[in-house]
Amino acid sequence: MLRPLVVTLAARGVTANQVTAAATVLSVLYGASMFWLHDSRALFLLLPLFLFFRMALNAIDGMLAREHNMKSRLGAVLNELGDVISDTALYLPFAFVTAGGAWLVILICLLAIISEMTGVVGLQIGASRRYDGPMGKSDRAAAFGTLGFALGLGSAPGWWFTLALAAILLLVAYTIYNRASRALKENPA
Repeated sequence: MLRPLVVTLAARGVTANQVTAAATVLSVLYGASMFWLHDSRALFLLLPLFLFFRMALNAIDGMLAREHNMKSRLGAVLNELGDVISDTALYLPFAFVTAGGAWLVILICLLAIISEMTGVVGLQIGASRRYDGPMGKSDRAAAFGTLGFALGLGSAPGWWFTLALAAILLLVAYTIYNRASRALKENPA
């Protein structure tokens, strides 16, 4: 569905790196808005749409790079850093929604960074870039999008919110284990 748009963007001289940078900047701006206006139900309600838009931009930059000969070392760096910066900017504001779950959100953000780093480390040891789950980038987006939507609808962040955050935290930790162990199995040298 995105291919016609990608072809049009490539024809107009838009690069994969520009799309990656735009997705990161927009994510930071949206996350900053959520931070400063953490009482705004509308921002949380619209978060799933923004996350979908961000994932579309992520797919577009990848298609531009692969299908329009725009792969670069800089692009690889921007892509990995952009994902980590965007995730942190969009999920950290959840720490301000409830005092009881703040430490869980901070730990999730920290482990999400470690999870993505673990995926990249696969390359360093001669394995592939690991995207194993169960709580990869898209899964985290779905989880936080769902939490944001519930908060946007007016649900008070009580025990269910803390329980959901604890589950996300455990799944991200398990993802780190999966990525590391599968990278090691892929290249046991």
